[in-house]
Amino acid sequence: MFEKILIANRGEIALRVQRACRELGIKTVAVHSEADKEAKYVKLADESVCIGPAASSLSYLNIPAVISAAEVTDAQAIHPGYGFLSENADFAERVEQSGFVFIGPRAETIRLMGDKVSAKNAMKQAGVPCVPGSEGALSADPVEIIKTAKKVGYPVIIKAAGGGGGRGMRVVHTEAALINAVNMTKAEAQAAFGNPMVYMEKFLENPRHIEIQILADQHGNAVFLGDRDCSMQRRHQKIIEEAPSPLLNPKIRDKIGERCAEACRKIKYRGAGTFEFLYENGEFYFIEMNTRLQVEHTVTEMITGLDLVQQQIFVAAGEKLKFRQKDIELRGHAIECRINAEDPYNFVPSPGKISTFHMPGGPGVRIDTHAYAGYTVPSNYDSMIGKLITYGATREQAIARMRIALSEMMVDGIKTNIPLHADLMADAAFHLGGTSIHYLEQKLGIGHK
Repeated sequence: MFEKILIANRGEIALRVQRACRELGIKTVAVHSEADKEAKYVKLADESVCIGPAASSLSYLNIPAVISAAEVTDAQAIHPGYGFLSENADFAERVEQSGFVFIGPRAETIRLMGDKVSAKNAMKQAGVPCVPGSEGALSADPVEIIKTAKKVGYPVIIKAAGGGGGRGMRVVHTEAALINAVNMTKAEAQAAFGNPMVYMEKFLENPRHIEIQILADQHGNAVFLGDRDCSMQRRHQKIIEEAPSPLLNPKIRDKIGERCAEACRKIKYRGAGTFEFLYENGEFYFIEMNTRLQVEHTVTEMITGLDLVQQQIFVAAGEKLKFRQKDIELRGHAIECRINAEDPYNFVPSPGKISTFHMPGGPGVRIDTHAYAGYTVPSNYDSMIGKLITYGATREQAIARMRIALSEMMVDGIKTNIPLHADLMADAAFHLGGTSIHYLEQKLGIGHK
């Protein structure tokens, strides 16, 4: 087992990884930008290294600076968290080449699954169902593009092959708008991801967003840890996640889960990962795989009793999974609300100093946050300041506990999306068993691009 791990991230996930390490008796190194020098997890780490100015391109995305920090502190492994460098195959490769262990998949696996076109092809070969669409990337020929769209059927969605985080997507309803949409998405993809390649998929009208959490070791063992429903979202950004999905029966979940586990065995996957699907009319359609820890890993932890960060560490240290599929038992229901420093209805970020910070408590309530009273939310990074998770024996109990927890939560000095979450916990359609991925946008009057 490792004696010291460097955490190449910030915010609540840096604190989350740190807690997992401390419980295992592993020392931690926190890297931080100048903007995060007073952060709680920096103070709690055994060692800390400033790796650059506030701009993430000069600090958290600066690969040489991160690796240098590992070298000067004699860390043995690097945990990337989520976001930033977590799905950067070049980073994973550089980490291993520099003599450290990357706590995540191999670089070639990240490359395979990071490109949405190659990922889709790999999943088709592994027997995982995919959304109908173009065979690979779209050609530059407008005639071919129009022919593909007619074959797939409108509406279609144009997606960046190297995209992620809800960026590089455009919905097209008519042939007249198609070529312009493809060209605009290509330009966006080049600017955002350095890769202009785009592909086309059928745009599903009322799907749910269902994902399967997997764990795999380097000895050929892979298991799935149930499912999550992440359908409450806006512009492809998740707002609320829950596990298990109120929509799936165990037989359907086990069937798709086993296909995902088998796909991991075929591509020799290592670590934690998530298969994301759209689900409509009883059919699953693969959209992408995240080769890292998810923000919403917490709800899976609550219903399985497993610490996913510690499992990542065990696998990276070369250990075999200590359980088989038959040992995985799902109990109860868990819901997560992402607490963001933003206007609750127009989503404009609200950085600044938090004057009051009172977190709820009680049975089945979990808070994952790095914020506190007096903490200044920087304007340089993602607006999420924490996650509120509730657990109950039933979905109804988890919702009731979330409603109470939100009513107790106090964050002053900045705006947060707590009022939106409170509204959604009282929403009739959500109570009935969840909604499609378009529901929140329709409710708030936000259209598709």
